Amino acid sequence: MTSDALLEMLTGPWGLAAMALLVLGDAFLVVVPGEIAVTAMGAAAAVHGSAPLGAVIVVASAAAWCGDACCYLIGRLVGTDRWPWMRTARVQTAFAWARRRLRQGTATVLFTARFVPFARLAVNVVAGASGVRPGRYLCLAAIAATGWAVYQAVVGAIVASIVPGGPVPAIVVSVAVAVGLGMLVDAVTTRRSRSSRSVRRSG
Repeated sequence: MTSDALLEMLTGPWGLAAMALLVLGDAFLVVVPGEIAVTAMGAAAAVHGSAPLGAVIVVASAAAWCGDACCYLIGRLVGTDRWPWMRTARVQTAFAWARRRLRQGTATVLFTARFVPFARLAVNVVAGASGVRPGRYLCLAAIAATGWAVYQAVVGAIVASIVPGGPVPAIVVSVAVAVGLGMLVDAVTTRRSRSSRSVRRSG
């Protein structure tokens, strides 16, 4: 994709809609770049102004919440072992981790898992299967989705306002920074989870 095509896609009339679809798909398929789309739109809003930053945050929040709510509904209606992909070792391990974390605190795990793609899917499905009350879950999921959208969009906007050279380099650099921060959050979360398991075993 050329730089002109990238800029046209992000700043065109369908930019927000495309971002919303990517964020929604990211709830189910971790290979869909929802975070990157929000960061790129935040950067485009800062340097091009075609879509206000507030609109980027609102649309991204709504799409993220809808995706999480759909995963919760799947867990509530289907459970965690109905379909073959749910019974794989990796997914069952993630579900077991999510159950432990949800017992420790629903709000905490919903906020932290929103920044870790596969953990997000596991937590939302298990929340539905575990009988977490819909009202409580949907409220907490909305707050978590909003915080995530603000973070991703603002990172893009801040980096884009600093990087010289026009909108495309700013978007590329802001996405790279967001990906790096996401990997850092993932690593810290994984390390803390392993430390918690080690403490429980030693105790």
